[in-house]
Amino acid sequence: MTATPLSSILLVFTASFIGSFGAVFLKWGAGRLHRDLKSLIYNWRLAVGIALYLLSFVFYYLGLRVGELSVLYPMVALGYVWTVVWSRFFFGEPFSPRKIGGLLLIVCGVALLKLGN
Repeated sequence: MTATPLSSILLVFTASFIGSFGAVFLKWGAGRLHRDLKSLIYNWRLAVGIALYLLSFVFYYLGLRVGELSVLYPMVALGYVWTVVWSRFFFGEPFSPRKIGGLLLIVCGVALLKLGN
């Protein structure tokens, strides 16, 4: 089997980046929901979040078509790294030592998978 092409890695990396913004918009939209249908229908933040998740799916699909699943799928976890950064930036959520440690483990794991290829 051939190595995973760099283009597939970049596509999946882009997908994780876009998907992390989807999470940000879903949080913004969820904070504006009420117990009526109108707040759901006119909630553009939720719509943007869903659209970003769908767009990230397209990038995942394109990347997974020719790459190795065992290398690319763990890269989905990079979305967690981005999401923690955006949570700090947009919502003021604190970085804790455990969060930083977990993020470092994710990044190291993804790097090890690529080195093993």
